[in-house]
Amino acid sequence: MTSRKTILCTLLSLAALASPAIRAQSADGRTDWPGAGQLYVGTNYQPFDRADRAQIQRDIDRMKQAGMKVVRMGDLAWDSFEPEEGRFDFALFDWIMDRMQAAGLKVIMDIPGQPAPIWLHRKYPGVDIVNQYGIRLDPAERYMDDTSDPDYRRLLARLADTMTKRYAKHPALFAIGYNNESGNGMVSYSEADRQRFIGWLKKRYGTIEALNKAWATQRWSRRLNTWDEVRLPYIDGPGPYERYLDLRRFWSEQTIEVLELLEAVRERNVPDKPAISNLWASADRKGFDYLASYRRYVSYGAMGFYPGDPLSAGFEATMMRAGMNAPIWFNEFTAGGPGYYGTRGRSRMWAHFGLLMGAQAVMPWTWHSHHGGEEQALFGLIDHDDRPSWKLDEFATIAAEFRKLEKLGFPRLQRPEVAIAYAFDNVIATNPPREGMSNTVRPYVNPGYLKQAHAAYAPLFRDNIDVAVIYLGNEDLGRYKLVVVPGMYLLDKASADNVRKYVAAGGTVVMTAQSAKVNDHNQWFDTPLPGGLTDVFGLRTNEFFNAGRVRARIGGADVEGDNGFVEVLEPSTADVLARFTNTDGQLPAVTVNRFGKGRAIYVGTVAQPALMGALFRQLYPSLGLEAGPKTPEGVYARVVQGRSYYVNTTGEPKDIPIEGTMKGIIGGRSWTGTLTLPPMGAELLEPGR
Repeated sequence: MTSRKTILCTLLSLAALASPAIRAQSADGRTDWPGAGQLYVGTNYQPFDRADRAQIQRDIDRMKQAGMKVVRMGDLAWDSFEPEEGRFDFALFDWIMDRMQAAGLKVIMDIPGQPAPIWLHRKYPGVDIVNQYGIRLDPAERYMDDTSDPDYRRLLARLADTMTKRYAKHPALFAIGYNNESGNGMVSYSEADRQRFIGWLKKRYGTIEALNKAWATQRWSRRLNTWDEVRLPYIDGPGPYERYLDLRRFWSEQTIEVLELLEAVRERNVPDKPAISNLWASADRKGFDYLASYRRYVSYGAMGFYPGDPLSAGFEATMMRAGMNAPIWFNEFTAGGPGYYGTRGRSRMWAHFGLLMGAQAVMPWTWHSHHGGEEQALFGLIDHDDRPSWKLDEFATIAAEFRKLEKLGFPRLQRPEVAIAYAFDNVIATNPPREGMSNTVRPYVNPGYLKQAHAAYAPLFRDNIDVAVIYLGNEDLGRYKLVVVPGMYLLDKASADNVRKYVAAGGTVVMTAQSAKVNDHNQWFDTPLPGGLTDVFGLRTNEFFNAGRVRARIGGADVEGDNGFVEVLEPSTADVLARFTNTDGQLPAVTVNRFGKGRAIYVGTVAQPALMGALFRQLYPSLGLEAGPKTPEGVYARVVQGRSYYVNTTGEPKDIPIEGTMKGIIGGRSWTGTLTLPPMGAELLEPGR
């Protein structure tokens, strides 16, 4: 058995991977989009809510006075553009576009494909949602549209074509957005949907025999004899895992097809404008596989940014950026909230946090507080009585500070050297239907993928290190020095093959317990685990138990985790790097295996911040990774073109040690020895003169 000292020396001596230079570019490789190298403060605007043109003009004047640059509008308003089939009315929007241009404001024009108008539902009932019990539903709320319906798609394409042709040359047009919150739609169970699902299955599996095998229909006497016997699985359960996974894949691809349809219109009519869309791919109701497909319909990663805590906010923003070396657009951004007016300074803090994470724009939702509808108590920058709230002044402050920063390395284009694996299929596999499955898919203290991903991300985030969140199956892993695979219960073949290739070429991968347990069909592997990668990791794992808590000694540090799940690791060619100190026989806690030119590290418990942090910090030297600036709890920082950028996310003042005298660019004050950040404060420091 190799000694622990030898193992440590081996880890430290392995050469760091060289990351190729990556040019700043959007998802499709473009580097010439309008607005590159600038920062934007803007807003979301629903002009069809406003009383008259005088009020709209007053809104535009206030936006200009606040220093805003861009306005997102058009979303959620299909019937304002097309009040009845084939009759378009652009008179008001034409006037607004002209007034925006006169004020120097640019426009992100959203194609408002969801929700579909009532006239469309009445004339083409195929767009109605049919629930899993066969009941046709009226479109009582947003996004109750069957977007796979051919009539819906035909009319959406015509709307997009008409709008983009009309405004393609308008000087105010900045970008195009697609179907607000596409991931938040509903699935439908009409006979037409069942036939589309059967067609999708035929394309995927080819024969009914292959489908029976993929769905394990020999279990519980559920064998299918003909394609016509196929039914759509229940979205809320109960039902077998394999079918449920394919159901969610089917609806994911239906959503992506609509986005590709809209992208084709943009490429044809306005190829010089980027696509910047609030897609909400992670919505619970449906969602879709954004990370495996984003290059087909986005120019920049964009999202609605409504943060709760810094860790989850940072992870979600990182996920929307995906593998792009491009900025993020917060084309919806926190201002108030449903029934929540807002807290002074909170939006400003999150705006600077966004810049830290690589954002280029913050656009509060919403400009004016809504008087009616589903969000009538959602407070914007203009109060219900048309008076500006203090929030308008706060965003004016943000705009002024952004103007200072945009010439100093912002937006901050990242070149992360660490990647964390994420997969839509895996999220579905670890979150089965709510009815009838909770005690069978998670019999071993599985906290679910997202909690494990956050736990793996937390120590890197705390060390102020940039990270990418990616789907392993279609990204170039060679650009990363470290790839982390946390709790990937379903690790598909494409991802496993890419991990194998990456490690063989010299990469370092860290995989945690509960990974690679089921195959592409959500069935447990009939080979040793981790499935398809036992030689890469140099071990076999099968037995597991709950130790209550776990304790281990990693890199000279005693660490402890709350989740007591332990996998019994059986090394073959792997060496033991650390052992659990509270299990009989001190079972291996971490192993490392040489494979090709690289190394594969396996953690014998679920991802937990203390354990992962100790392991990562042990690996930093051999990988050539460096932590960012040291900061107290709740303060995050990056170095931007030689300057140090700090954001305090807490409600308390924080003292940060600094070297010598530094000048604060945002606040204008000089600091010697210590920077004191006020609650929710931000500062960019450069050497004092």
